[in-house]
Amino acid sequence: MLTIILVIAIVIAVAAFSVQNATPVAVSFLTWKYEASLAVIVVLALLAGIVIGMLLLSLLSLRRSLRRRRKSAGGPDAGGRGAAGQTREGTEKR
Repeated sequence: MLTIILVIAIVIAVAAFSVQNATPVAVSFLTWKYEASLAVIVVLALLAGIVIGMLLLSLLSLRRSLRRRRKSAGGPDAGGRGAAGQTREGTEKR
């Protein structure tokens, strides 16, 4: 129930924002030019920020999981021995 109320409130806020900011604006970047309403430009910028943030967070998460996996598999941080008791060169340490 709370989720439905939040979704409805967000939809109403977005609709009010779109109606109040319907003025067309021109955006230019290098040689590229685009004209749309201010609301569309703001929403596109918001979506681009969300996507970039999600990509950065997923890369950080991937790096952390790879570090943990290396440590648990006996990587360089775990004394140089692999899971089978071998050193990095592939020979058994005696």
